[in-house]
Amino acid sequence: MVGALTMSAPTKISAPKLWIVLARCHRALASSVERSIANLGLCLSDFMVLEALLNKGPLTISEIQAKVLLASGSMTAAVDRVESKGLVVRKMTAKDRRARVLELTPEGRRLIAETFQEHAQHLEQAMSVLDEKERKQIYAGLKKLGRSVAETLTGDKDE
Repeated sequence: MVGALTMSAPTKISAPKLWIVLARCHRALASSVERSIANLGLCLSDFMVLEALLNKGPLTISEIQAKVLLASGSMTAAVDRVESKGLVVRKMTAKDRRARVLELTPEGRRLIAETFQEHAQHLEQAMSVLDEKERKQIYAGLKKLGRSVAETLTGDKDE
């Protein structure tokens, strides 16, 4: 039959090919997120600091850094920027007088709550191409892969 679709066996997806697809997907999503957040008036690192405080409550700089995976210099610059804008305050902690805990100010809480909602809507729109079943499959697969690689890296450090 001319023009009929032929069903062939699915081709195997090699690890390097999968890596390229993951990297390109991440780059496209990251660019989209950065543009969306910039349109909201924030840079990505500032947004990540504020979002961590919104969702986790008061944290030290090192606790935020561990959650948002920013380099030390980027973290310090981001904290300085959001503090200078009056979005966070540094407070002493009873546990360790050398450590400072960051807390959102009322203005910081209002700003990040609003921008996070818009950010979440942007992500929903970007990912609307995936149905719920596909989202669950991708989520489970990436979580499994990430944990496996992380365990391998942890094991390498012990040797």
